[in-house]
Amino acid sequence: MECLKTVNEDNMRICYDIRIPMRDGAYICADAYCPEEEGAYPVIMTFGPYGKQQPFQYQTPAPWQRLCRETEEVFEDSSCRHLTWETVDPEKWVPAGYIVVRADSRGSGRTPGVIDPFSWQEAEDYYDCIEWIGQQPWCSGRVGLLGISYFAITQWNVASLNPPHLAAMCPWEGSSDIYREQLRKGGILSGIGSIDGNWWNVMILPGQYGTGVRSIKNPVSGLYAGGDETLPEDELARNRINNNETARNHELLDDWYKNRTPVLENIKVPLLSCGNWGGHNLHLRGNIEGFMRASSEEKWLEIHGGTHFTDFYKKEGYRMQRRFFDHYLKGEDNGWEKEPRVKLHIRHPYERFSVRTEESWPPANAEWKKFYLHPQAGAISREPAGKEGKISFRAQSESVTFVTDAFLKDTEFTGPAAVKLWISSSRRDANLVAVLRLLDPEGKEVTFQGASAPSVPVAMGWLRASHRKLDPDRSLPYRPWHSHDELQYLTPGEIYELDIELWPTSIVVPEGYRLALTIQAHDWEKSTSFQKDKWDQRPELYGGITTICSGEEHPSYLLLPQIGE
Repeated sequence: MECLKTVNEDNMRICYDIRIPMRDGAYICADAYCPEEEGAYPVIMTFGPYGKQQPFQYQTPAPWQRLCRETEEVFEDSSCRHLTWETVDPEKWVPAGYIVVRADSRGSGRTPGVIDPFSWQEAEDYYDCIEWIGQQPWCSGRVGLLGISYFAITQWNVASLNPPHLAAMCPWEGSSDIYREQLRKGGILSGIGSIDGNWWNVMILPGQYGTGVRSIKNPVSGLYAGGDETLPEDELARNRINNNETARNHELLDDWYKNRTPVLENIKVPLLSCGNWGGHNLHLRGNIEGFMRASSEEKWLEIHGGTHFTDFYKKEGYRMQRRFFDHYLKGEDNGWEKEPRVKLHIRHPYERFSVRTEESWPPANAEWKKFYLHPQAGAISREPAGKEGKISFRAQSESVTFVTDAFLKDTEFTGPAAVKLWISSSRRDANLVAVLRLLDPEGKEVTFQGASAPSVPVAMGWLRASHRKLDPDRSLPYRPWHSHDELQYLTPGEIYELDIELWPTSIVVPEGYRLALTIQAHDWEKSTSFQKDKWDQRPELYGGITTICSGEEHPSYLLLPQIGE
């Protein structure tokens, strides 16, 4: 294959900077890690802006150190010299009879152009890459997609275009709705989170094409991650589009978001969607929505816990990925098609999990139970509030919390959830953040390892009151669907009905423990979900006093998916 250079090392034949032609005359730069013996092999591919030449340990040193501490098997049969953030290890996949291809999207890494994250241009470029690769003599004609986060999001986008040579996909912890899951949760400006909450500056800018000698020089290949050309800062600035900044000026779900959001129903390829219970600040909802809405006849859902990346690289994760792709890319009769369609790592406190399989999502035996809010007592009960009550809090600085009685036996809640609130505000709008928490018998909060945060609660949900309009055709009692197509401001003092989607969750509440629901206008203090944008939180619109009402006329409640009695 034609490329900048080819080397043989670590029992692989590596081709750097293959130029893949695009339909508009541009090109995408990709690297291919191939078996030493020439032939036609299936391809495992990733496509995105993180830089194919940025080594894992240099680009994201803190996650790398954690991976080394907690996942020692990553070093088995691999030097890890060719490992990059959120992509597969070629030293494990190439000996198994695959070619690993990594491509830098436009304007990133070693590909010239303008960076426009999650754009439709990106999806079309990915399509062109898959089709070009699928027709090369060194490819068997079958291309599979596998990667974490950004490298999962781009899978949803390109799969909705159905490139003919795409044979299977495994989006690992990747959102699928840029408005609802990334930039404007519940209509509130959220930004795109990362390990340290600074995704744009940490993950995008250092590897932009044209950073040249200022970028990382890969110690294995000797290539600069940001290309051989070193451009001035003003030119670099013109060659990038910051989604976080653009979203500030697009509050409603307009064409700008729609052009970055795939129609999941168009996806037909076999898929394995892998989510994380601790990913409810970015990815979890997308993995579940992708599984539910894809038209693929052969599709599976797996949900685990832990950090954003460790399970991907562990032996169990690798074996699951291999079985899936061996079946669909190599045609192996390994029984994968008989696997239960849903595999859940049921979450218990203190990072304990028990595995259970299901044939559907939500679990077939889930029963949604209403837990009513009692404002005057600060309590949650299965019994409705007998008389009208209310409780208020200062939106900019306070919160209110409702707590259940201690559970009399271990009780599991697994599935999608929701909160119905009747509220009034002293302003013409209000932000509502619902945080479902677990308390031990002493009243101390029990948190969980987040996918991209040190600790997370049981579940979270967000809604700006002016975005309360529901789409009746898509809403379910346990998963309200907001249309986000008009602003319905409040009249101060009047009471309004709001339905807040809590992202799906799983928790076994032990005997003697309690659940708590906290309502506030700001993000949970340990979360990295929100951008700290003072303009979007301005007090003249979203400050003042928020009041929660409950009773016979205004029954506010928490709706949870209980498994069994």
